[in-house]
Amino acid sequence: MGTPVNIIVGSQVWIEDPDDAWIDGEVTEIKGSNATVATTNGKTTVASISSIYPKDTEAPPSGVDDMTKLAYLHEPGVLNNLACRYSLNEIYTYTGNILIAVNPFRRLPHLYDTHMMQQYKGAPFGELSPHLFAVADACYRALINEHGNQSILVSGESGAGKTETTKMLMRYLAFMGGRSGTEGRTVEQQVLEVVQPSFRSIWECKDCEKQQFQSFW
Repeated sequence: MGTPVNIIVGSQVWIEDPDDAWIDGEVTEIKGSNATVATTNGKTTVASISSIYPKDTEAPPSGVDDMTKLAYLHEPGVLNNLACRYSLNEIYTYTGNILIAVNPFRRLPHLYDTHMMQQYKGAPFGELSPHLFAVADACYRALINEHGNQSILVSGESGAGKTETTKMLMRYLAFMGGRSGTEGRTVEQQVLEVVQPSFRSIWECKDCEKQQFQSFW
């Protein structure tokens, strides 16, 4: 059901589309509970006003790095924002203190090298661009300052990239934990050698009802 706002002629809106899931357009006519929308793909569609979502006309074309900045936090708005950022190779986006990651299905080594870890080391959460290292650093700082157990939940469907994300989180925490090691190996290398073989068998469980996989650690 659409967001309860005043939809009038001239309103910029989102409506469902069989090909693209959602498409934007402008309301050209309203009759009773239905609205006629001229969509940006050149079509004219009649839809129930209750199924129409308002479009955030002030959102930048490149999207926003934190979706709490959006005027409307609904499905088409969220998906459009993620798509805009993804087109610019920005795979991470915040929603408050939650990090949303879109699997790029290719390697992006520059996002996870030592230089990047150094940038996020000690940086206040939200000061730099969204990144899983920011989440890991916030967790590490809370562990040190509050002297209590911390946890990170990595959730998503099968193939979303949970295992790789968890590896990178572990890599950052090992990096923060110390660089000294034995037999020429750093602490980071030793930790990853131990935990990587057991990622799938230990940290993944299947939610039978939702058909969703989650990684816990």
